[in-house]
Amino acid sequence: MPDRTVGQRVDGGETPSGAIAVSRRIATLPNLVSVLRLGAIPLFLWLVWRGDDLIGLIVLVVAVSTDFVDGALARRLGQVSVLGQLLDPLADRLFIAAVVVALTFRDVVPLWVVLVVLGRDVLLGAGTLIFRRFGVGVLPVKWMGKWATFALLLSLPLFLLVSVFEGVSVYVSPFAWAVVVAGVVLYWWAGILYLLDAVGIARTRRAGRPDESGTLAATTEG
Repeated sequence: MPDRTVGQRVDGGETPSGAIAVSRRIATLPNLVSVLRLGAIPLFLWLVWRGDDLIGLIVLVVAVSTDFVDGALARRLGQVSVLGQLLDPLADRLFIAAVVVALTFRDVVPLWVVLVVLGRDVLLGAGTLIFRRFGVGVLPVKWMGKWATFALLLSLPLFLLVSVFEGVSVYVSPFAWAVVVAGVVLYWWAGILYLLDAVGIARTRRAGRPDESGTLAATTEG
């Protein structure tokens, strides 16, 4: 998850002060990490379906940890790419959706968790398609969205941990519930702010005033 607004110039061109150059490279180490995280989704679902919760927990923890690796590698190695901007948030959202659905199916988390998480993603996805017709482009990454993603990716393994080791429930469950509720609130709050930003940009475009946006779906996170 990138920490700064990404510059519009690609392929190593000069960017405004404080921005990050974005390349069109595909074969990069950060992109490989994101692809591996995507590949862990069906593996996790298969393990949970088989009842191998402990191995599933290990896969989940490893996969979640990579969320903080690909972005850091991209910035450190100078390998921020257009594809990476798409893969990173896509992997986050798909992983969160897959985990909440799996854990709801196993009665580890209640149905309302999957409904509110998927409901927000459906709303934001529909908004993206609608506002793209009005020329809405890049929306700056919000720290609130990043914290929401972090909270959800932290709380879900904790719920599975309680399912595997019931003895830790009295210690872990209250913390897990506090984190997931905070994550859901921030998740929706960030989504609504993204849509409000999109409305503002759409109005600007219709009024004929220039803006600096690009592609909404590529960089909006959390």
